Amino acid sequence: MRGEARALTSQALLRLHLGSRVRAGWARVRASWALILQASLAAGIAYGIGQHVFGHEMPFFAPVAAWLALGFSRDRSMRRVAELAGGVAIGVAAGDLVVHVIGSGLWQMSLVLAGSALVGRFLDRGALLTTQAGVQAIVIVGLPQIGGGPFGRWIDAVIGGLVALAFALLTPTDPRRHPRTLARAAVQELATVLHGLARGLRSGSVEDVEAALLTGRASQPALDEWRDSARSAAELVRLAPAHRRHRAELDRSVDEAVLLDRAMRNARVLVRRSVAAVDEGHVAPALGDAVASAARATDDLAAALGAGHDPRAARDALHALAATLDPHVLVPDDWKSQSLVLLLRSLVVDLLEAARATPAEARTALPEL
Repeated sequence: MRGEARALTSQALLRLHLGSRVRAGWARVRASWALILQASLAAGIAYGIGQHVFGHEMPFFAPVAAWLALGFSRDRSMRRVAELAGGVAIGVAAGDLVVHVIGSGLWQMSLVLAGSALVGRFLDRGALLTTQAGVQAIVIVGLPQIGGGPFGRWIDAVIGGLVALAFALLTPTDPRRHPRTLARAAVQELATVLHGLARGLRSGSVEDVEAALLTGRASQPALDEWRDSARSAAELVRLAPAHRRHRAELDRSVDEAVLLDRAMRNARVLVRRSVAAVDEGHVAPALGDAVASAARATDDLAAALGAGHDPRAARDALHALAATLDPHVLVPDDWKSQSLVLLLRSLVVDLLEAARATPAEARTALPEL
């Protein structure tokens, strides 16, 4: 029986882990689909221009340059796109020149790589241009010439770069969009854990509480991805003058991601301790109601952070909940339930701070013990 229970637990963990990964994956798709479609369209247009306007039989480097310069990156600044497009053009030009003058081979590969990288360093301090110049030079020396004349491949690369610059100019992106999408998904994971815990506490179901614990353990990738995305976006706006007005929100998103990660860790501890309490029948209904209130407030928090709004509704709901978390009043004469209330207090403080309450406000919202 113990082996069967362990097997069932492993299967449940796998399902919940896969569910968490699927939700995180869809969050990434929702945040990136427009960028991918734009870059794909730019690559197709560049290919068409090279083929139908310039008459190149296979303008391979036109879509390559467009895709590399745009890709699905959230950084569509003109400087970055120009660095990538310029790097492709320099590498292709250097490779074409070497191949047509001295041929291709081992030493020619090394020569063209060194030369294109040095030219890239001379022209710009950014690493992107130099890296792309070297990569494209390697490709040019390693691939046979496919039509287009002596510098047909370079012309294709320039076409792709210009198309990418046009798209970057005409389709500006908001660096807040991706962190917001991931924030909603990550905070919703925490809300799912709390809803499951509340359901288990109210019904006295150990299975529901264990399922909530498994969900919490499987949700860490969503939190990690939000934190990494927020940090990347915050670093981007420090370097991009056009987006500096978003700096405050993105810096705050980094802090919120850290606080939600802490809240999730506290939630896991609360759920783990609840398993034994429910199994022994030491859970008062009032505790389940309190956790349900925290879950609903977390739903509101996920919606607000995902939209970039002030989470006032979540903050007010958490303030009201915090005021009720006196273990001696909420669950009198039940020390095991009281210990769970103490854990819930820590979780609510983290959620209040994530909802933009100051640390002092979050702590003073709790009744004194």
